[in-house]
Amino acid sequence: MFDGHGFGFGGGFMWLFWVVLIAVIVWVLRTTVGGKQGGQGTAKTPLEILQERFAHGEIDEAEYKRKRKLLDA
Repeated sequence: MFDGHGFGFGGGFMWLFWVVLIAVIVWVLRTTVGGKQGGQGTAKTPLEILQERFAHGEIDEAEYKRKRKLLDA
């Protein structure tokens, strides 16, 4: 009656089931575990952000020193 094909789900469509299952597992793992890092690794500290702003010329030396002193306190 069913010819041993698992209600029409065996044979050619079985590979599709495994591909979809693996894709779903990978997607779930990436969104739960990898999503917390944002793709950039660890978060930057305020001092690192300040140093980058100074290096890019967004703030001058006086402002850098003033803010650095606030961060060290």
